[in-house]
Amino acid sequence: MKRVELKNISKTYDGKEQVIKGIDVTIKPGEFFVLVGPSGCGKSTMLRMIAGLEEISNGDLFIGEENVTKHLPSKRNLSMVFQNYALYPHLTVEQNITFGLHTKKLSKQEQKDRCTETAAMLGLSELVNRKPRQLSGGQRQRVALARAIVTQAPICLMDEPLSNLDAKLRAKMRSEIRQIQRKLGITMIYVTHDQTEAMTMADRMMILHNGEVQQIGHPLDIYNHPANTFVASFIGSPPMNLLNVEVKEQSLFFADNRSISLSEEVTQHLASHSRITAGIRPEHIQLAKEGKISFFANVLNVEVLGTETLITFEMGNKQWIAKWNGQWNIEIGRKIPLTIQEENLFFFHTESGDYLYHKAKIEERPLVEEAIL
Repeated sequence: MKRVELKNISKTYDGKEQVIKGIDVTIKPGEFFVLVGPSGCGKSTMLRMIAGLEEISNGDLFIGEENVTKHLPSKRNLSMVFQNYALYPHLTVEQNITFGLHTKKLSKQEQKDRCTETAAMLGLSELVNRKPRQLSGGQRQRVALARAIVTQAPICLMDEPLSNLDAKLRAKMRSEIRQIQRKLGITMIYVTHDQTEAMTMADRMMILHNGEVQQIGHPLDIYNHPANTFVASFIGSPPMNLLNVEVKEQSLFFADNRSISLSEEVTQHLASHSRITAGIRPEHIQLAKEGKISFFANVLNVEVLGTETLITFEMGNKQWIAKWNGQWNIEIGRKIPLTIQEENLFFFHTESGDYLYHKAKIEERPLVEEAIL
C-alpha cells in the first residue's frame, strides 16, 4: 500500500486556461478515495495527471515517498481502468488480462497463475477463452478490472468505469469493486460524476467544481456539514432545497410572504446577515400536524417510487421537493400543510455561498450490537 500526495497541483492549457487550480490532498495508503463533481470540473484531468498521461503544469506529485512529477507512466507503478474498457477485440479474455505482464518479465507460468487467480476472483473463469465481442457490458468491465488487478500494483486509478452499465448492474459492480479493493488492500482513486457512487463507495471523497476543491471528507460528514451551497446542492438525492430569504423579527421571510419563526439562539447567530440563503434536505420537510403548520403549499408533482414518495411544490420563486417514506396518494394541485423544524435548516452566505450556521448536532447511529442491546 502506498499513499498519494498532491502538493499545489495545477494544470494550464496553452499557458492561459487553468483547469485545475492548486490542489492539495494526501490520499492514505489503502484508502478508497473518490473524485466527484459535474462534467467538466477537472476530475478526469486530475486522474490522468496522477497516471502521468497529462503533464503537471505546477506543483509536485508524490507516490509513497518518491516525487514522481516528471516520471513516465510506466515508472509510477500503478494501474488504470478506463471508462471505455479499452479491450483488444482480437485477443481472448485471458490474453487481455495478461497483456501488460510481459513488461514485468514474469514467466509464462507466473502470468497464467495470476490470470487464473484474478479471473476466479472476478467470476471470469469460464470466459477466459472468449473474445470481448462475446461478452456483456458487465463482463467486459470485469475484464478491464482484472487487467488492472493482475499487475498487483499498489495503486489503482478508475475513470468512471461504471457509466456505460445499466442501473442494476452498476449497483452490483459498485459492491464488487469495493469488496475487491478491501480484499487486496490497494489504494484506489475513483472518478465519478454520480454522487450516489461517491456516497456508497468512498472512505473519503473530494468534491470538485471548476477545477477547485469545494470540500474533502468522509461522505456522511460532507452530507451532514456541507461547506457551501454547491456541495449542499450536489450531494444528496434529491439535492438540498435552497432559497434566498430575509431574516427579520426572529423570522425567515420568503419571496412569497411566507415565513418561518426562529428561536432567539438562531436569530443571534444570524444577526449580522439580513439576507441569507436557507437550505433544507427533502426528507426534513414533513406533513404538518394540527397546530404545527409552518406553511401551506400547492402540489405541483408527485413521484411514487415504491418505498418513498417525492412531492414537488413551489416555495418562493423556486420548486422544492419533499421526500416522505412510503407510498402517498396525493392529487396534483392539492394544498397541503407542511412543517419545517429550525434545527433542520442550514444557512449560507448569499453571495459567496459559504456555510454560516446549522443549529442541530447530527449524531451517528449506534453500532448494530449496541442497538440490539
